[in-house]
Amino acid sequence: MSQDIATNPGAMDRATESHGKVTPGEIALAVVIGRTSEYFDFFVYGIASVLVFPKLMFPEMDPVMGTLYCFGIFALAFVARPVGTLIFMKVGQLYGRGVKMTIALLLLGSSTAAISLLPSYAQVGYVAAWLLAACRIGQGLGLAGAWDGLASLLALNAPAGKRGWYAMMPQLGAPFGFLIAAGLFAFFVTYLPQEDFLSWGWRYPFFCAFAVNVVALFARLRLVLSPAYSQMLETRSLAPVPVFDMIRDEGWNVLIGAFAPLASFALFHLVTIFTLSWATLFTGMDARTFLIIEIFGALALAAAIVASGVIADRIGRRTLIGASAAAIAVFSFFTPWLLGGGIVAQTAFILIGFTLLGLTFGQSSGSLTSNFSPKYRYTGAALTSDLAWLIGAGFAPFVALGLSSQLGLFIVGGYLISAAICTMASLFINRQLVMND
Repeated sequence: MSQDIATNPGAMDRATESHGKVTPGEIALAVVIGRTSEYFDFFVYGIASVLVFPKLMFPEMDPVMGTLYCFGIFALAFVARPVGTLIFMKVGQLYGRGVKMTIALLLLGSSTAAISLLPSYAQVGYVAAWLLAACRIGQGLGLAGAWDGLASLLALNAPAGKRGWYAMMPQLGAPFGFLIAAGLFAFFVTYLPQEDFLSWGWRYPFFCAFAVNVVALFARLRLVLSPAYSQMLETRSLAPVPVFDMIRDEGWNVLIGAFAPLASFALFHLVTIFTLSWATLFTGMDARTFLIIEIFGALALAAAIVASGVIADRIGRRTLIGASAAAIAVFSFFTPWLLGGGIVAQTAFILIGFTLLGLTFGQSSGSLTSNFSPKYRYTGAALTSDLAWLIGAGFAPFVALGLSSQLGLFIVGGYLISAAICTMASLFINRQLVMND
């Protein structure tokens, strides 16, 4: 059967119909639900690393230093992701995609939910911080294992002239996940006294994560375990291969692909997590007000992601990413003035930043995946994504807060410019390689 499908495209359609056709719409729905749960888990921690953990885990430090320690723990998940990819690729090869997906999402949800049960420094000292770090590593490993190839499969099955539209759909999980996380924290910050919020209110969003992940698990397993999905993965050459074989043969594509979305990924945590820390630590703005501003920013992000699909199908995905990186570079020059201004300027920073993020982030997923040969595409896309998030986003809040607290906000603009330059250089190098082939 597999040989017939590989040599006869019509055989794939017949095989798919015999097991129930898997449509791009079904793939898109499963991807959006899955990504929403993943981003929700990460944003819940990101927001708590500003509003909660410095006070509970590092109360003897000054607020800036305590937040920096929390941002250091925040980065651990991104360090763990490439390791998780290695582990779960092997699990998938040995026991199948269903087992891999179940273990990964349960690990992701359990690690997030376990944070809701952690003791504070007042109860166990710095053991609490070590337990938080362990949970954060579990989040990173689980997120890596949740890689299912659905986004790549969605792009490959997109109708002609609609690849940009279908490529943006998985990215909608980011604003949806942020809206849920920020909404929950805004509610509890608004209606609970600070003592109650720090005692038990902050725990509720983490506890909700397990339920969110169970819903995502069933939505994705329904598709991943279908015979039609397996047939589509096989015929599209989206099966895992040994990571080291892929690096040996096509490691250069991993490097180029990891730097391509850097402008997007750097801006991602600067407008969501870093700005919340700067506003609450240095401007005196209350968390509730800034979270509400960021919620409106997330709505702008969702709208811009949708717009990116329309624009990309007209001018090309890579052209849009390059143009957006250039716009982010220009935007970076205004960053110190906007963040250092009053509430109006800061609101403008959030809305403009989220909009630019949506235009580039909407097309950043797998933008250079086609560089890989079919044999290595699945594994190459997974590892490229891990490294891009690690390099571009993992340490962004830590670096931005650490340097800006000592040198001033201009350093944040410099950080964004460097990321934009990396994106444009990566796209340029890729174009030269393609032209020389």
